[in-house]
Amino acid sequence: MNADLQTAREEFLAAQDDRLLPIVDAHHHFWDLGRNPHPWLQQEPPIAFRYGDYRAIRCDFLPAHYQAAQGAHRVLRHVLMEGEWDPRDPIGEAQWVEDLARRTGKPHALAAQAWLDAPAWDVQLAAYAGMPLVRSVRHKPRSVPRGVHHAGYAARGSMRCPRWRSGYARLEGAGLMFELQAPWWHFAEAAELARDFPRTRIVVNHAGLPAERDAESLAAWRAALEGLAREPHVFLKISGLGVPGRRWTPELQAPVVHDAISIFGWERCLFASNYPVDSLVAPLDQIFQGFKQLTAARPAHQRLALFCDNAAGLYRID
Repeated sequence: MNADLQTAREEFLAAQDDRLLPIVDAHHHFWDLGRNPHPWLQQEPPIAFRYGDYRAIRCDFLPAHYQAAQGAHRVLRHVLMEGEWDPRDPIGEAQWVEDLARRTGKPHALAAQAWLDAPAWDVQLAAYAGMPLVRSVRHKPRSVPRGVHHAGYAARGSMRCPRWRSGYARLEGAGLMFELQAPWWHFAEAAELARDFPRTRIVVNHAGLPAERDAESLAAWRAALEGLAREPHVFLKISGLGVPGRRWTPELQAPVVHDAISIFGWERCLFASNYPVDSLVAPLDQIFQGFKQLTAARPAHQRLALFCDNAAGLYRID
């Protein structure tokens, strides 16, 4: 492990002071809207979005903005998630991120935009092979609302689509992980994908998007999570937990955070901010403080894993 991360770990273990807890933010965004194409953040009218009105994040968010938002939290490493750059030029975002890292020292790893079923997928893969920050890729598979989903769902562009899976199969040879952003009712398809391609690690984004918090919905989410957790090479990001119309609080998030860690185990979970998107539901400082509060009773080595070590290892930051 890099010397500064190791020193930070030792300082935290010695002092048991949450202000010293090192953090690797495993999922957030940077964007520069004055120079780069992010259609969903620039064009009118805005798209339908799971948090509703998102005009507040239609502005630049760069390392200096993150630094100002993090408060006193000890964020030492950054994993950048693709920010839905213009899909006609997915490689352009990765090139911009590589340049940003050279200029600012951040981020330390990148989950790049991917189009597994596109004719140019081989071109993307070849480009990413020459970019030292790229560790994983994200292509959101086609999904449907919970009310119309069914066990045999296999639409074009979904995780059961032969063309999509053919592109997915190339990830193993490229040494890349896959970032899965899909609602939890698609987890049976994700488990099939994991079993069929057991040498490609899957990192589930946003805990499967458990936005509905009634008892029945949470029970169904837990059951879906339990099924996916049986696949040993699947990992879970606890992030992006906002509920439309409600503020992010530890009390609201407690059932999801505690059950996610209980089901996947602290060894395969990692915390992340999903900033600046989740600024729509809470300040960055409050999100990290909430995660600290919700894990306060856990042993120090487990908290280090959740906040730092798991992400550092998974994204080869150490």
